Amino acid sequence: MRTSLRKVGNSRGVIIPAALLAACEMGDEVDIRLEGKTLLIAPINVPRASWFDGYKPEADVEPLAALPVSEGDAEWVW
Repeated sequence: MRTSLRKVGNSRGVIIPAALLAACEMGDEVDIRLEGKTLLIAPINVPRASWFDGYKPEADVEPLAALPVSEGDAEWVW
């Protein structure tokens, strides 16, 4: 796709079509780098961003619940 640079104050800007933004999964902030003479615009990847998607706390089990409780002893003896 060929496009034009547009004047934005003292800088230049590029309009990126919504379809391209959606395909690249870009949000409001991007990472811009120069690699050689190529300008690279990439989405910012947040580490562990989707780790808790679908997490259901009610499905958690108490790991110590199966241990027997000795209520008669006041102290533990090692």
